[in-house]
Amino acid sequence: MPTYRAGVIGLGRMGSTFDDEITQGGSLFLPYCHGPTYHAAQNIELVAGSDPYQEQADLFAERWGIGRNHIYNDHREMLEKELLDLVSVCTTAKIRANIVQDAACAGVKAIWAEKPMATSLTEADAMINACRENNVVLAINCARRWNPFFTEARRLIDAGEIGDILQITGYTPCTLSSNGSHAIDIIRYMAGGDVEWVFGEMASDEAAAGEEDLMGNGYLAFNNGVRGYLRSMSCGASSWEVDVIGTTGRIRSLNNAEEFELIRTIPGGRRGGGVPAKCPFPWPVRMQGMGLTIVADIVNAIETGQPPKCTGEDGRQALEIAIALRESHRHGGVKVNLPLEDRKLQIIASESLHDNVPARIRRQQANS
Repeated sequence: MPTYRAGVIGLGRMGSTFDDEITQGGSLFLPYCHGPTYHAAQNIELVAGSDPYQEQADLFAERWGIGRNHIYNDHREMLEKELLDLVSVCTTAKIRANIVQDAACAGVKAIWAEKPMATSLTEADAMINACRENNVVLAINCARRWNPFFTEARRLIDAGEIGDILQITGYTPCTLSSNGSHAIDIIRYMAGGDVEWVFGEMASDEAAAGEEDLMGNGYLAFNNGVRGYLRSMSCGASSWEVDVIGTTGRIRSLNNAEEFELIRTIPGGRRGGGVPAKCPFPWPVRMQGMGLTIVADIVNAIETGQPPKCTGEDGRQALEIAIALRESHRHGGVKVNLPLEDRKLQIIASESLHDNVPARIRRQQANS
């Protein structure tokens, strides 16, 4: 098995320290974020990092045992000198597009980029084109696709265990671009199709008029006949739930993927219409750190030419759907078809607000 040289650009929370925030069991299996994953993976050698903030660079070097001569202030110098195979891009979304394009042109084999992949559709298009032209695998970290329970749910759907899918409903209180990338993408993953058109409702006319990230609700029409509903405004007691309804069964993900239910229709009931019966949800046969699952998938994409589970196109679809939902509200709740013609449309992800200070430091200050 070949060994792949990896480097990380953006050495803050998702680049290095996010796993420190996970203090109890749940749906995130560690290692999860980029630095710890590369450090733990058997066929990956974490050799370099880049960040303009010296404190983060120093912490990364010390934590992962990387010599200071392999830590860079400028990502372009790292790309030129380190001959990397895998590059993670964990910066603020406002500069992610240019960095991904730089990496794609530098001869790397694969890029693992954080979500949302960009702020505008123009940027997302350019990222995908640069990777395609340079034969580079691009994986976007909408990580629920690699969660073993959602993987098992998709296997059950593909096996026909709940019949034909009719509807996916997501209750996910979040802004549409940042964590909304996760929400929209997992609805797409469960639906198994592409969105053709949407209706959207935002939290307010004022919010919809701007370009900053915002909460909203939406109706998604898929090309395979599935319909999706997204509620990203306050969800009360139904926080981060995904409900997949089929003709003969149902799968529910509760409490941010910490519990899964499988319901099948069995004979009986009033006038013989059937009775919904809870069944044991089959646990995955393999449970490992989700970061390790992602990296294994990316390496497989390099070696086989098969796409990773969440491609650049998938990341772009999440952003495009979020923008389309907002555009629907802007124009009076009208039906908006995809793809959008105006590629300059954008949403400034909430994670990018106040990004003159790294997110890791902002969180430390807030908790102190």
